[in-house]
Amino acid sequence: MSVQSSPVPVSRRLTWPWFLVVVVVYLAILQGLGALIGVDRSSGDSQFPTTESVIRNGVIPIGLSVLFGAAVVTWLGWWSSVLNYRVPVRRWVRFVPISMLVVAVLAVNYPNLADQPLSLVLALIVMTLFVGIGEELMFRGIGVQVFKRAGLSEGKVALWSSVVFGVVHVSNAFGEGGAAVLQAVIVSTSGYFFYLCLRVGGTLLLPMLVHGLWDFSLVSNTVGADPKTSPGMILPILLQIALIVLVIVKRRTIEPANPIESVDPHAQPGHRAAGL
Repeated sequence: MSVQSSPVPVSRRLTWPWFLVVVVVYLAILQGLGALIGVDRSSGDSQFPTTESVIRNGVIPIGLSVLFGAAVVTWLGWWSSVLNYRVPVRRWVRFVPISMLVVAVLAVNYPNLADQPLSLVLALIVMTLFVGIGEELMFRGIGVQVFKRAGLSEGKVALWSSVVFGVVHVSNAFGEGGAAVLQAVIVSTSGYFFYLCLRVGGTLLLPMLVHGLWDFSLVSNTVGADPKTSPGMILPILLQIALIVLVIVKRRTIEPANPIESVDPHAQPGHRAAGL
């Protein structure tokens, strides 16, 4: 009796120009669907005044973008490499995800959330969870793999995946004006920190968790009919500045002194990992 061998998983190639096309489609889902079914919130100061606004402006379009990202990864056959990213990093870099998690928990505007209906808070949790999953899947998942498989050094993988992540947020200029440009620069640095979370955890699940909780703490200050900003909001700002300074000072000591090169059949030979 012959023994049938199990089928070999299909792994397709995605070049960086086609990745940008994927990002444009991803963005069209977010912005287009949000504009189509979203609730007008221009009349007040609140970003999400009601449960309906959270669901229609956030949960539905972001949830569909998550499904789109998952479909792309499935079509590419990249789930294993997207979810697990085994590249050595020095121990001090663990400070990045640990500090972001701690500050995110401390910065949540608990009094403001306590004044909101339970349905709004639950919808907010789902929305920010979708943000963490969707954006990390697209940029630290697909994006990192695209640049890695193109043969870029580790530093350039981090750089370009973070730049694309930041540029995408310029789309917020449609609703926020020129301030979105500054936001894009700040978001690019956040993208790099999420990349370091990926390196520390060795799995995409860690930056998904950090990203989702980070956004939850920020948005908790902008929900409800009459949101009141918590003094704890200063903590993420201070940490962002501290992490930028820390990474600039220690950028050459991110990689191990004697890095153990991971086996990557898709990377071109002759490219070693290098910090920014």
